[in-house]
Amino acid sequence: MRSPEEGVTPEGKTISAPETVGPPVTQSTQTVPTVVVLDYGAGNVRSAVRALEAAGSRVLLTRDKQAVLDADGLVVPGVGAFKAVVDGLREVGAVGLIERRLMGGRPVLGICVGLQVLFEQGVEHGEQTQGLGEWPGVVERLNAPVVPHMGWNTVQPPEQTQLFQGIQDERFYFVHSYGVQEWNFTVGSEHMVPPQVTWAEHGSPFIAAVENGPLCATQFHPEKSGEAGLQLLRNWISTLPITGRLDARLDARNDDDGLPEAQEQANRQAGAA
Repeated sequence: MRSPEEGVTPEGKTISAPETVGPPVTQSTQTVPTVVVLDYGAGNVRSAVRALEAAGSRVLLTRDKQAVLDADGLVVPGVGAFKAVVDGLREVGAVGLIERRLMGGRPVLGICVGLQVLFEQGVEHGEQTQGLGEWPGVVERLNAPVVPHMGWNTVQPPEQTQLFQGIQDERFYFVHSYGVQEWNFTVGSEHMVPPQVTWAEHGSPFIAAVENGPLCATQFHPEKSGEAGLQLLRNWISTLPITGRLDARLDARNDDDGLPEAQEQANRQAGAA
């Protein structure tokens, strides 16, 4: 069985995490947006941190409330059960922070179960759990002969997509047994821009990504999707404002050897394990 930190090429070759994300991008901190990866006990998120750094952002893995609010972009990762992710978010007070960011037009990106919990409800093993309710829909077991859906798959982005610019025909890496298979979004005003929905198919169609103003999310793992996933993260990062609100804090986290933020935090986690 592959490590969760590994990806797979379309030919079936296993790729280690460093190969999937590429080398970090070196830029002046004055021109680099800051991204917080929300640390709420979602499991191993080191590959997401590394991928975001490689895509051109400065990254802080934290649950600190002020940092979550101040970041130019917030990433909400998620693996495992719908209920466990919702409970984890509520336990650290993240639900209200996500809502505050969205009310202020501050970008948020959900990944995998981080997409699922943005919908109204999840049903796993007969248990219903309320989600964050940002979008209408129910997360249910995929209607497919083989579950989980694990591997590379194509997607069908809308014409106006921003996330998939330049990578509309690429493959992305999925690992999931549940998904949203129906989309019933009502546009409440002629001035309202409806969300852009990307679909994929495994047995039957399911939602692979949503772009909705400051709120975006993917069912697949961009951090495990090779160059295509890296480009998707670059596309998202390119939309972020650069406020500099977290620059001083990120600078302070660097040690005397100048280790990147993600490596420094990974070392601390390894020492505490």
